[in-house]
Amino acid sequence: MKRRDLVRHMVDHGCELVREGGNHSWWGNAVIKQRSAVPRHREIPDFLAKKICRDLGIPSPGETDEEGESGTGSDGGSGPAE
Repeated sequence: MKRRDLVRHMVDHGCELVREGGNHSWWGNAVIKQRSAVPRHREIPDFLAKKICRDLGIPSPGETDEEGESGTGSDGGSGPAE
């Protein structure tokens, strides 16, 4: 996944940039007092993005984006049954 998409996801879930290291940016979740390093590459492997989110105590990007959007559309009941 793109690094900017991961950063946007972390910010949306309340994470903050703690500091910039030599090769990584350190992000933290102040609520649970956890930190994780995010490498400065344009592309971050999906398994690493999931690990970073797990370290920060937030849902993985695929879990909230896909399930959250599809769940809201079917709850209304106004569309045709599938």
